[in-house]
Amino acid sequence: MQTILLVEDEDPIRRMIEFSLSKAGFKIIEAGNAHQAQLHLKNTKPDLILMDWMLPDTTGVQLVRIIKRDGLTNTIPVIMLTAKTTEDDKITGLNSGADDYITKPFSPKELIARIKAVLRRSGFDNLDDEILTTQELRLDMGSHRVTAKGTTIDLGPTEFRLLSFLMRNPNRVHSRQSLLDQVWGRNKYVEERTVDVHILRLRKALSPWGYDYFIHTLRSVGYRFSPNLTNDNNI
Repeated sequence: MQTILLVEDEDPIRRMIEFSLSKAGFKIIEAGNAHQAQLHLKNTKPDLILMDWMLPDTTGVQLVRIIKRDGLTNTIPVIMLTAKTTEDDKITGLNSGADDYITKPFSPKELIARIKAVLRRSGFDNLDDEILTTQELRLDMGSHRVTAKGTTIDLGPTEFRLLSFLMRNPNRVHSRQSLLDQVWGRNKYVEERTVDVHILRLRKALSPWGYDYFIHTLRSVGYRFSPNLTNDNNI
């Protein structure tokens, strides 16, 4: 299920959008102002942001610029929602980094169609159906199921997210802080040693099939998912 962060200060509009998008199969995170939106972005990375132009604590344009300057959020597609209809307003919104611009009032059908179009362009439209494979290790995003040599591996939600990130980004060294940012979100209350605990759990779950050695420790640096290396390559 794809997650959308909805940043809109008017409660009736927020309720209408949340109802329509939930029926269409999206998970909605709501924020009534820029401050709430930024708090959400510290803890999760949505697949798309719906951004109202007029917010009580800043403008949507300013918030989009902040999001697009941040290396952890700049790839999230943004659709501006606004009553401003002039060509100059549209250019300002798009130049801020928004991927699309929808003027109010709009129909739920149009909104859903535009969301799906932006997700397709951004390459996020098929993540729920993605299947990752490494040798006989298989991770199915759609069914949230991991198998090794045809046998189901029981993973917790954090270990599942951790494994999916590592399988998507093999043969690269990931620091503990990088893994916290990408898997947990930028939650300052999570310590780096938490990564070590979940790596240990993930390795334990993979060990009956000998796949625990896919995850290599680089002391004082971080972790690397390298299926073609042996445990002797841990340093």
